[in-house]
Amino acid sequence: MTHDIPQVSININGKAVKIDLDDRELIPAIKDNAFSSGGYPYEKKLSRKPYEKELETLQLELGKVQSWLQKTGERIVIVFEGRDAAGKGGTINAFREYLNPRHTRVVALSKPSDTERGQWYFQRYVQHLPSDGEMVMFDRSWYNRAGVEPVMGFCSPQQHKLFLTQAPQFEDMLISDGIHLFKFWLNVGQEMQLKRFHDRRQNPLKSWKLSPIDIKALSKWDDYTKARNTMLEHTHKKDAPWTIVRSNDKRRARLNAIRYFLTKLDYEGKNQNAIIKTDPLILGSGADFLNEFGA
Repeated sequence: MTHDIPQVSININGKAVKIDLDDRELIPAIKDNAFSSGGYPYEKKLSRKPYEKELETLQLELGKVQSWLQKTGERIVIVFEGRDAAGKGGTINAFREYLNPRHTRVVALSKPSDTERGQWYFQRYVQHLPSDGEMVMFDRSWYNRAGVEPVMGFCSPQQHKLFLTQAPQFEDMLISDGIHLFKFWLNVGQEMQLKRFHDRRQNPLKSWKLSPIDIKALSKWDDYTKARNTMLEHTHKKDAPWTIVRSNDKRRARLNAIRYFLTKLDYEGKNQNAIIKTDPLILGSGADFLNEFGA
């Protein structure tokens, strides 16, 4: 199912630009600058062959992690956040492609029901937390209340403020109970986001990914940036840091997210030489890393 999409006027680098995603050709101002947008440090995406070779190596290590979880009963939660079209789904798929789905779950919740809206905000997420030996990946998470909800007016300023206070407390409880918590923010440039939106609109197999909320968000780039920065200010903590992954190139983003994840776990049979270091131009920590390239 597709939606009617009106022309949208957005601000890019101080200039007003009109976008119509139904046009078959994306305007040059967007298309030509997509990959480099947001100060992305590479000129071309990583080639397929080296990407696939390294991904396979890292996925072998992920298999060891799952075996370790089953043997020890350890639990893992991975939160994937970022703007729409930042590459969250593809990164999750790279993590879980060869893992046993009985012990690796992906949670992607729809909008809360009337009953859930009357509950403690975190309550509907608690029921999806891992049991012994499980890994749970949240494709968007409780951090909806730090991004889309305040920007789109789906929560009150008081609810937003309360969330920013309670989220670190909630995560402290998860960690103190022994859960390994990872939080990834996939950061995409504005022109690249627009290009991906256009690609989705033009591809009948992907048009379902483009929702009316996505379209409304196009003109709220600065509002989302402000909300993201506020989120990082309040919830980037020593024991529960935000790991920032620059994702204009999805291949580099996936590899570096998996590398980081593997380096933080002491699992049986770990091959450190196979993991190699994360790319400091692609992956960093918190707002300081974002500030380095003015995102």
